[in-house]
Parts: sequence; structure tokens; C-alpha cells
Amino acid sequence: MHLHAVTIVVPDYDAGLAFYVDTLGFNLIDDIDLGDGKRWVLISPGGDAHILLAKATTDSQTAAIGNQTGGRVGFFLHSDDFDKDYARMKSAGVTFLEEPRHEAYGEVVVFSDPWGNKWDLLQLKK
Repeated sequence: MHLHAVTIVVPDYDAGLAFYVDTLGFNLIDDIDLGDGKRWVLISPGGDAHILLAKATTDSQTAAIGNQTGGRVGFFLHSDDFDKDYARMKSAGVTFLEEPRHEAYGEVVVFSDPWGNKWDLLQLKK
């Protein structure tokens, strides 16, 4: 077994695609209409990692948008060229919550999606 995907709850499928695919450059794997306004929207930054974008349909799901990990960084985007990816993302309007920093494990900077979910962009030491 392996982890196939994680879910990020978004207010709208198309808004999720606009950020993750258009702004961050993730790949759209599937966008399948399931009827009744529900879609199977699977994206990937590359490799075997997948994210299922799920449109909030209840009050409790709506309340979780942007705070799915209790305010902690919950998602980690690995880069093979930290400086290039940071510059590209910054020029695309991604919101960074700090300046890049060097840690014992590598280069890292925290950014958020438009709804407040926190991500690390990182390049691990070799």
C-alpha cells in the first residue's frame, strides 16, 4: 500500500484549480463530473503525490477551509531548484509568510494558499 492522495477542501473547484494549477503549476490529473455539482478533481505537483480538491458542501467543511491542519504547516512542496521556484512563485503572486531561511535540513520558506492553508517550499540538503 501507499498513500495515493490527500484532500484539500476549497470553496469552489475552479478557484482551487486556478491557484494550484494556474498559479503553482501543478498538473491536472482528473476533472470528472460526478453529477449534482460534485466533481472528482485530482491534481499533482509531480511524482506520485496527488491532491483531491473537494468543494465544501456543509457548514463544518466550510469552517475547515484554510485551517485543515489547525494553523500548522500541513503540506510540503519539495523543490530541486529552491531559488528558481521561489522567484517564480513570488512573481506569480503567491503569498509568502516569511523570508526564505536555511535550516539544518535545507532551504525553506512558508507560503499559504488563498484560503490560509500553510505550505513549506523546501529543498532538502543532499
